[in-house]
Amino acid sequence: MPTQNDIALMAHLMRRAGFGASREEIEARAAKGYEATVEELLNPEVQEAVDRYDLIRFQPWTWRPGTIQGMGAAEWLYFMVNTRRPLEEKMALFWHQVFATGVSKVDHYDEVNDMVLLFRQRGMGNYKELLTELAKSPAMIYWLDNCENHADAVNENWGRELLELFSMGVGNYTEVDVRECSRAFTGWTFVPKLPRGPLGRFDWYFQYREEDHDDTEKTFLGQNGRFNGEDIIEIICQQPATATFIARHLYNFFVADEAQVPAWAVTPPRDQDAIDLLSDTFRDSNFDMRATLRVLFNSDFFKNARFARLKSPAEVVAGTLRLVGGYEFPSPGLGEMARQPCYMGQDLLNPPSVEGWHTGTEWINSGSLMRRVNFTADLVSDVTKPGIQSIIQRLRAKGHLSPEGFVDACLDLMGPLEVAPRIRQELVDHANAGGSLRWDTPQAVENSNKRVSELLQLIVSLREYQYA
Repeated sequence: MPTQNDIALMAHLMRRAGFGASREEIEARAAKGYEATVEELLNPEVQEAVDRYDLIRFQPWTWRPGTIQGMGAAEWLYFMVNTRRPLEEKMALFWHQVFATGVSKVDHYDEVNDMVLLFRQRGMGNYKELLTELAKSPAMIYWLDNCENHADAVNENWGRELLELFSMGVGNYTEVDVRECSRAFTGWTFVPKLPRGPLGRFDWYFQYREEDHDDTEKTFLGQNGRFNGEDIIEIICQQPATATFIARHLYNFFVADEAQVPAWAVTPPRDQDAIDLLSDTFRDSNFDMRATLRVLFNSDFFKNARFARLKSPAEVVAGTLRLVGGYEFPSPGLGEMARQPCYMGQDLLNPPSVEGWHTGTEWINSGSLMRRVNFTADLVSDVTKPGIQSIIQRLRAKGHLSPEGFVDACLDLMGPLEVAPRIRQELVDHANAGGSLRWDTPQAVENSNKRVSELLQLIVSLREYQYA
């Protein structure tokens, strides 16, 4: 029988390695064991994938959202809410933050969604292979102008961001390295885009134009050769700075909020030992993300970092939808639901720049906080939703509950959440107004359902619920 500590640790894992989980799923996973659950998450192919055609059948516009403003993320949210492979989807979100590419410039949701599919398929595989495929992504090529990078007219945009924001970080290369890197990627482009069709733009395809590639000698990070793009990526992956850069991203996304990327050159990690362990694992495993994640999730620094990360808007929306349930069917309104993270400051598939979003407390301002609270409170207030009904049934199984017992049980079922004594007392004071929670008459059941709805709305407004 899992202990309360087992339940709390498993809930922590599922918040970080996924988008949260119901109490039933948490208990089942805790009974299976922590390490066994980590292995299952790291090997998603053992679980059935989301059937995209279920979505397309009922929401055919999601097949090719094209350039429908703000609606292209609907398919992704559907995956987040319905996936039985939560870490696979969480890694797609991780890489979207690192390799930020936006439809604001690409103007082609289908191609950016194809990049998310790439992250889903390769996100837990080999980083070098992922980076190579990313360099061939038409969305990335257009986003960073490599289609304008020619043997006789070098464009440095892709080469610069590859070094600065996708691999090594500021301070680990020179301006000469940027230009030599860019020269190596000349000729990497895509089939010329055609005019829009009736359902948006036509598909784009990677194309290597040998006649437009600079095949002459290059000097990059101290090495000489007639380098092509694959050679550059190989050299980049061998650099210790790359391992550290990826380790810091993993720590910031899965463990605890860090300083933002632009400050990493001058701001040391909050846990240097953790970064060293992740960096060493990344190099020793030949850039294998699955091996690196295994070490991360089984580490003490991960297990002890509970509620040390402010949830991103995507995590708030997907996690709360999974909590309350009832959103498995692709019903009307999915597109508007997919806009909710945008209203909180995270327009999925459309990051503000190649730097991605600033995370941690920078997610919060007066407007975005109110959006978070109102959105989550509205969802948990509906006692007809299956997830809320499950919470109510568990409360009923406990019989009559004192105000203190009522509050503690709800905090436990919504997390478990650990709140400061002052906060708990405020919740108890609210519960005291209604006395004990009772279920012995139809009127008592109706009244208790209403009180559960009210208390859950208060709980999701707490700092503890907004953190993972």
